[in-house]
Amino acid sequence: MTGQQLQVGDYFDGPVVLLNPTSTSYIPPGWQAVVTPTLDVAVGNQEVAVVGHSHAKIQNQAIDLELFTNRFMAIAEEMGAQLQRTAFSINVKERLDFSCALLDAEGELLVNAPHIPVHLGSLGVCARLVREKIDIGIGDVIITNHPKYGGSHLPDVTLLAGVFTPTKELIGYVINRAHHAEIGGRTPGSMPPNATSLIEEGVVILPTYLVKNGKIQSEAITHLFTQAPYPTRALTENMADINAALASLRTGETALQKLVFEHGLPKVHQYMQLLKTSAFDALQTALKSYQNQVYKATECLDDGSKMVVAITPPTGREGIFDFKGTTARHPHNLNANISIIYSAILYVLRLLVNQNIPLNEGLMQGIKVILPDDSFLHPHFSDDPTQCPAVVGGNTEVSQRLVDTLLKAFGLAACSQGTMNNFLFGNDDFGYYETIAGGTGACNGADGRSGVHQHMTNTRITDPEELERRYPVRLRQFTLRPNSGGKGLWHGGDGVIRTVEFLTPLRVTLITQHRVIAPYGQQGGEDGQTGQQILIKRRNNSKTGGYL
Repeated sequence: MTGQQLQVGDYFDGPVVLLNPTSTSYIPPGWQAVVTPTLDVAVGNQEVAVVGHSHAKIQNQAIDLELFTNRFMAIAEEMGAQLQRTAFSINVKERLDFSCALLDAEGELLVNAPHIPVHLGSLGVCARLVREKIDIGIGDVIITNHPKYGGSHLPDVTLLAGVFTPTKELIGYVINRAHHAEIGGRTPGSMPPNATSLIEEGVVILPTYLVKNGKIQSEAITHLFTQAPYPTRALTENMADINAALASLRTGETALQKLVFEHGLPKVHQYMQLLKTSAFDALQTALKSYQNQVYKATECLDDGSKMVVAITPPTGREGIFDFKGTTARHPHNLNANISIIYSAILYVLRLLVNQNIPLNEGLMQGIKVILPDDSFLHPHFSDDPTQCPAVVGGNTEVSQRLVDTLLKAFGLAACSQGTMNNFLFGNDDFGYYETIAGGTGACNGADGRSGVHQHMTNTRITDPEELERRYPVRLRQFTLRPNSGGKGLWHGGDGVIRTVEFLTPLRVTLITQHRVIAPYGQQGGEDGQTGQQILIKRRNNSKTGGYL
C-alpha cells in the first residue's frame, strides 16, 4: 500500500506495511486492519474475528430462541385463559381440567401452557392421526374423543384447527382438550366401572367437522350428543364448553398469525424447529449418566394386571421403551392407547431433563416404543365403538401407574399415590367429577409432598363453597391422612381424607388403584398405605370400606 493515503473506514488484509511520519507498522498474513473514526488503526486476527462473529451469531440465536419460546408459550397460555374465562362447567372453570397447546406444521407438540401432562403428551399424536383421517383446511375445526385417533378417554373432547397465512401457507396447529364431567354412558359422570366396550362409556366422536369452511355444524354436533346409544345428560353444559374451547382456538389462531406477520413465516418455522432440537439436545446431555445400561421394572394393577418395561436410553442412538410381557387386553375399562403411552414417556423424559424447557416432541426424537399386540397398553381399536374396549380408567389410572413404573426403572423416586382417585356422582340430570389428591413418592434427598395432584394430572379440587352451591352435597371433612406416606430416611407424602355427605339419592362411582397393592418404597423405605373408602348408610348405619 505504498503511497496510499488512508481514510476512515479503509479495510485491508495482511501482509501489509503501514508508514507514518513517526512509526512503521507491519500487518502479517492472517490479520486484518481497519481505520476507525478517530483515525486509529484497529488490528485483529482473522480467525479470531471469524470465531468471534460465529460466537456472536450463536449467542444471538440463543437469545432469539428464548424469545420465540416465550412467544409461543404466551399463545398457549392465552388460549388457556380464554377457555377458563368462557367455560361454563365446574370441571373446566374451577377444576381446570383442560389443556391447550401449539403444534408445528408437522403436527408435533411444540409448546403448552402448564396444564395436564396426560393431555399434553397425546395432543401431537391425536393431531397426526386425525390428519390421516380427515382434511383440515382453512376455516375448519375438527372435534373428536375417539381413542383410535389419539383421544385419551371419552370425557376428554379435543378440538383441532390449522393456522394459515393470508397466502394459504400452513403455519401450524392450535389444539385443546377439555374434560366434560358428563358425556353420557351407563352411569352419571361417564365413567362406568363395569363397562366392557367403548360404546357404554358415552358419546363417541370420530374425527368430525365442528366448523367447516367457517360454518359451525351445530345441528350435527347436537345430534351426536343426543342420539348416541348412551346420550349425554348435560347437553347445554357440553355445548357451552365446546363453544369456549372454540373461542380458545380462535385466540391462538389470531396470535400465531400475528407472530408470523411480525417476523415472517420462515423465521417462525425456523424457531419451531430449533425449539424441538434444543429439547433433544438437553435430553442427550441429561442422559449421559444413563449410558450403556438397560433399565427394567415391573408393576401390577390391583387386579394383578402386569406392566413390564425395559428401557434403553437414547444416548447417541435409538432409545427403546419395550413393554413386552405386559398383560393382555383388560376386560373392563383399564385399557390405554398409544397416546397415553406416549404422554407418560414424554413426561418422564421431561423430568430427566430437569431444565426449564417446554414439554415438546423434540424429546421423543429417536425413541422407539415396542408394545405387545392387544395388551391393555395397546388394545385394538376400530371406528366402531361397539368393537372397542372400554378405556376411561386407562387414561386416569393406567397413566399414573405407568409413570410410577418408568420412574421405578430409572430409580428416580418411590411410588406416588398411583391413582387419580376418580370420584363421581350424579343422577339423570347431571354428573359431577373430581380427582382427589394424595402423596408423592420420596426421592434421594427430598421427602414426598402431601395432599397434591401429581404426575399425569394437574387439576384443582372444587372449592367447597362452589361444590355445595352447585350440587346437593355437603363437604364434611378434607384433611391430610397422617403417616400414610411411608417412613424412611426421606418420607413419602401423605394422602388425604375427604368426607362428602349426599343430601339426595345419587349414583356414586369410584375408579381407583392402590386399594390392594401398596405404593412401593425404594432403597429400604417403607411402602405407603393403601387407599380405602367408607360408605355410611343412614338407614341401618352400616359401613363398608375405609378412607379415600
